[in-house]
Amino acid sequence: MVADTSDYEAELDAIFETLAELAPEIRASLPGRRVKSDEVNPSGETRLEADAYADELIEEALGGIDGVGTYASEEQAEPIDVGSGDVSIACDPLDGSSNIKPNSPMGTIIAVYEGDLPAGGDRLLASGFVLFGPILTMTYARDGQVTEANVGDGEIDVIDDDVTLPDEPTVYGMGGRVPDWTPGFSAFIRAIEQEYKLRYGGAMVADVNQVITYGGIFSYPALKSAENGKLRLQFEGIPIAYIIESAGGSSSDGTQSILDVDPEKFHQRVPVHLGNDEMIDRLEATLAAHD
Repeated sequence: MVADTSDYEAELDAIFETLAELAPEIRASLPGRRVKSDEVNPSGETRLEADAYADELIEEALGGIDGVGTYASEEQAEPIDVGSGDVSIACDPLDGSSNIKPNSPMGTIIAVYEGDLPAGGDRLLASGFVLFGPILTMTYARDGQVTEANVGDGEIDVIDDDVTLPDEPTVYGMGGRVPDWTPGFSAFIRAIEQEYKLRYGGAMVADVNQVITYGGIFSYPALKSAENGKLRLQFEGIPIAYIIESAGGSSSDGTQSILDVDPEKFHQRVPVHLGNDEMIDRLEATLAAHD
């Protein structure tokens, strides 16, 4: 269950309108910022110049909206006070930024929470992602409904205001190195790889968009070397889980909905599985039987 949005409609309108305005500017900035900077983010990953630029741009724009009190991102060690409002924004400024070098798709993810961070799914107000693909789109979930829009000109031009996952799943994608998978996850992939088409490009938003478009499952699982996987609860897990669940699918950390995971720390990681209900049920049953 997510938070009641009735008191925050103006803030949510402004946040998504501003993100749409920023999308062309972020995309246009990428060609000159494909090199690594001298900095690392709080997770120890080397930042690209594009990561830093997008983070600063989004912080300034979204942090300046009336009602927004806190801005947080994967690129910052702690949340930043930006105003006196009750709304907090958690952002992955460039999801899949390593795809800049080979010129592959990437995106921006935002989660809008009520109150302070870290926060769980019960305090999520809305979430969305921009996909820097051949078409510049934004997909966002509010009040249990998912909308896809073209934002190529900086405005929200709605393509579909009731996005739902197809009934018949056809694709799957998964992260992590195969030798690092747990026995249960390995068994699950072996079981489905003869039935579905592999789609994995190294940017969560692009891989999830495949699932939204064609039906199926995306996973970044628990690993032998990292029991909580790679993806962050605040910035990736909760916001994308809400989009998938609002589109008629399911999310799971292996045992429960990601929206039910308790937030214990700011940069907390979580195993992520997203897709059609039957695929998530099958995954959880396989993990339970093996792990």
